[in-house]
Amino acid sequence: MQLKQASVFSLAVIVAALGYFVDIYDLLLFTIVREPSIAALGGTDKTMVAISTKIINWQMIGLLLGGIIWGIMGDKKGRLSVLFGSILLYSVANFLTGYVNTVDQYAWARFAAGIGLAGELGAGITLVSELMPKEKRGLGTSLVAGIGLFGAVFAYYTFEFSQDWRLCYKIGGCLGVVLLVLRISVAESGMFNQLKTQKVQRGNFFMFFTNATRFRKYILAILIGLPTWFVIGVMVNLSNRFATALYGNNNIDSGKAIMFAYAAIAIGDIVIGFISQYFKSRKKALYLFYGLTIIMGVCFFSSLNSSDTAMYLICTLLGFSTGFWAIFVTMGAEQFGTNLRATAATTIPNMVRGSLPLINLMFKDLFNDSWKWGIVKSGIVTGIIVMIITLIAAYFSEETFHKDLNYVEE
Repeated sequence: MQLKQASVFSLAVIVAALGYFVDIYDLLLFTIVREPSIAALGGTDKTMVAISTKIINWQMIGLLLGGIIWGIMGDKKGRLSVLFGSILLYSVANFLTGYVNTVDQYAWARFAAGIGLAGELGAGITLVSELMPKEKRGLGTSLVAGIGLFGAVFAYYTFEFSQDWRLCYKIGGCLGVVLLVLRISVAESGMFNQLKTQKVQRGNFFMFFTNATRFRKYILAILIGLPTWFVIGVMVNLSNRFATALYGNNNIDSGKAIMFAYAAIAIGDIVIGFISQYFKSRKKALYLFYGLTIIMGVCFFSSLNSSDTAMYLICTLLGFSTGFWAIFVTMGAEQFGTNLRATAATTIPNMVRGSLPLINLMFKDLFNDSWKWGIVKSGIVTGIIVMIITLIAAYFSEETFHKDLNYVEE
């Protein structure tokens, strides 16, 4: 049976892009309102890093658990059911975040939001990948990520204009409800509808661990995305702290740095789709952007980074260089059969997001606290380790550009 294939500008692609826009708005809002919101709950300059690390770690753990839950649901119940359920959960959680009064309440609210946010991207990428012809699916998923990532820019300016972090969370909740209405008109994946008639296991998370080849592909698919959250979660998120250590007095607003970085990531995610098309390869496009990430990482920690203007510029270019999120998630979806694809595409990016607490542990507790290296040297060593792991994983990963997706995992 010939499956109907969508164009790059189909309703499914546009709605998936808008869904990821809301997802990123909610996901990055904490990093943008981090300092004023924590200060409003009694945090001080001395406790700021510890409290913010605790809250974002809880959010990332929620993403990790949610990725598994929604991924399994996506293969068992369908891609659209995940999109509806996850949106409902994170909309409610974000709205309630606007009413928290303690750090612990804040952490729990972000944990619940993290669980909800985990379902959006993977289910959207899976749906778009299955609806589009293989020659164009990289462009479709890049468009989803490129448009979606501008949600961080919207989050920044929402706070800039309102100066009310509680209102920003409530707006995020309302955006999710609007998105629910848009989702009603999107059709389910034809591949999934065919799958429902076959007697195969669907959404069995443990299948990734019962076969050596599948396990290898799954772990490699996670590791190739590690630099994205090291750059955003550590370097850009703490850009004001790095600025103090690198060149002293500064007026860096880490929220603005994140906004610049995500605007550039969005552009990078669109550009890498065209580069992948030009090379007819996912891996060659990844290698190019890895090289840019290394170059900009060196600039970040060098004497070139000696002013607020330089810091903002380097954070922007770092963002562009890590604009490979769409290709990385697409590769995760392309690695596995239809009966495990949503589980893979949803858990893989959230495993990467969930790796941030481990990266923070290495950066803050192992190198900074234990070795007393300070924030700069800790950042350099952590970054080197992350990039080495990623480059090795990319080398051993499968090229998936021409892969036909209409098959199942036995």
